[in-house]
Amino acid sequence: MKKILLFSLTAILFNCNGSAQKKENEESEEFPITKTEAEWKAELTEMEYYVLREAGTERAFSSPLNKNYEKGVYHCAACDTPLFKSEHKFDSGTGWPSFDREIEGNVAFSTDYKIGYARTEEHCATCGGHLGHVFNDGPKDTTGKRHCINGVALNFVPEDTKKDE
Repeated sequence: MKKILLFSLTAILFNCNGSAQKKENEESEEFPITKTEAEWKAELTEMEYYVLREAGTERAFSSPLNKNYEKGVYHCAACDTPLFKSEHKFDSGTGWPSFDREIEGNVAFSTDYKIGYARTEEHCATCGGHLGHVFNDGPKDTTGKRHCINGVALNFVPEDTKKDE
């Protein structure tokens, strides 16, 4: 009987895992660009939608942007907001494009508990699209940060490309 009671109590404690944390993540933040899920699905590829709108993760080493070291700027694939500069990109060896800093004001941050512990999640500050996560294991000679970003969430704009204004 004691084993059943102990097992039941343990199960209850582990199943009551932070409804406050879940609520924090489920509250929607307001972003300048908002669209319905149907509009996003019509505009994005299946993989872009999975990563940007459903907070998915692309397979490591699958993005051609991982090894791209041309000069330019990485933009949000959903809304074209400039997010990261090529001069801040480095090879982290993780299989995802990595940067030591973002373009300030263009990336929003939240806390993600999806895998059982807190991680800092990154979103496009314009459309709210999920980009990836930031960790404290980046280059120590710069910021010490590693912005680990899904390549499918980015569009690369080479430096010599002039954008129409």
